[in-house]
Amino acid sequence: MSRISMLSSPLLLGFEEIERQIDRATKGSGDGYPPYNIERLDAVNGDSETLRITLAVAGFTRDQLEITLADSQLIVRGKQTEDKARNYLYRGIAARQFARTFVLAEGIEVKSADLADGLLTIDLKRLEPERLVRTIEIRDRK
Repeated sequence: MSRISMLSSPLLLGFEEIERQIDRATKGSGDGYPPYNIERLDAVNGDSETLRITLAVAGFTRDQLEITLADSQLIVRGKQTEDKARNYLYRGIAARQFARTFVLAEGIEVKSADLADGLLTIDLKRLEPERLVRTIEIRDRK
């Protein structure tokens, strides 16, 4: 049985990759950790707009965080290890691992990443696409 999607119109050609990206995004980490915000920052000095992802990563150091961009996916991973030297009487803060994946559209590039006060901010820049208009010659076929 084939699956019908919103991109299955016969007038939409070549959108299979976008459909795969939508599938990847919906299958991403659904546990809600770490919480995050996504905001749109206004364009400054004629530059294009910036998108900012902010993740709450309290307790993680820069060395415990990794950001990778692969195949139009921005993947943020955090890995904490157990400190065996500590002797807890009560443990309410667990050492955690996480992976949060964001699928980026074509033309979005990662500008910077900063960690301050337990918040990891990743700024993305939307590149303006070059508009191309081309006339296609119609040949006679005999």
